[in-house]
Amino acid sequence: MTAIRVVRPGLQTTVQDLGRFGFAHQGVSASGAADALALRAGNLLVGNAENAPALEMTLTGGEFEFEAAAMIALTGSDFDGGPPMWCPVEVKAGEVVRCGASQSGARCYLAVRGGIDVPKVLGSGSTHVLTGIGGGALRTGDVLRAGNAAVRRPRRESVSPPHLNDGALRVTEGPQAAWFGDELYRGSYAVQEESNRMGLRLRGSPIPSPAGTMLTEGVTLGAVQIPPDGQPIILFVEHQTTGGYPKPASVISADLTRVGQLRPRDGVAFERVTLEQAWELLRAQEEWLYSLI
Repeated sequence: MTAIRVVRPGLQTTVQDLGRFGFAHQGVSASGAADALALRAGNLLVGNAENAPALEMTLTGGEFEFEAAAMIALTGSDFDGGPPMWCPVEVKAGEVVRCGASQSGARCYLAVRGGIDVPKVLGSGSTHVLTGIGGGALRTGDVLRAGNAAVRRPRRESVSPPHLNDGALRVTEGPQAAWFGDELYRGSYAVQEESNRMGLRLRGSPIPSPAGTMLTEGVTLGAVQIPPDGQPIILFVEHQTTGGYPKPASVISADLTRVGQLRPRDGVAFERVTLEQAWELLRAQEEWLYSLI
C-alpha cells in the first residue's frame, strides 16, 4: 500500500468520509466531509467508492510526500500551487504534493486512489474534530496509507466544477417557521470567526425571537437556529443532536456544499424555496455527480 508522509499538515487537515449515521440517539452526529459533493467527486475521479476516506484541508493546505506512484484528485476550493483541480493526476514515487492558501472557498479535498486506510469507528473513518472520534487533525510526520477502496478505472480527463448558486442560501421552512416573520429573508449576515464544523455563527440585524421557552428537540444538519441574541446559527456536520432554540428554516441539501465552503467574513443571505424546488435542485446536482462515473 502506498505510504503518504505528512510533511506539513496545514491549518486543519483531517481524514473524512461521508460520516457515521445512525447514532444521533446516542448523541453522536454524523460528522464527515464539510463539502460532501467535493469529496464524492474526488473519489469518483480516481475510481474510488464515493464514501472512501480522503483528506479535508481547511483554509491552508498541506504538503504530502508519496512513497510510491499514486493517482490523486483535488476538488473543492482552489488552493495556491499544487496539481490541477478537478482532474485525475498521476503522482510519481517520492513526489511532494503542495497546496497553499485557499482561494475560492474554505476547504479542499485530496482523494487518493484506494482511499485513505484508517480504522473505522462506529462504521466510519471520518474525524469528529470536537470530540476526537476517529482521530484528530494531522500532524507533521504522520504516515498515512492508501487503502483498497478503488472500484473502477479512474477517469482520464478533467471536469468542470459543478455550477453552484452564488446568491442567497436556499432554505425550506423549519419546524418553528410560524413563530417568525420574514426578517430572516430580509437581512444580510456575515460569517463570524467563531464558526467551525459544529456550526456557522452569523452576525447582522438581530431577528426578534419569540418570548418564552421551548422543549429541547432533535436537530438536523443545515438547521438555522435563532438564539436569544437574534443572531442566526447554521448547524453543520458536527452539530449537537438536540437543541432548544427555535428553527425558522433549514438549508436545502443542494446548498450544503456552499455552507462547507463559507469562510469568516463571507456574506450570507437566505431565500425561501419549496420542498419541490429543493428536490429538483438536488436531483440536478446528483445528475452532474454521476456523470463522472
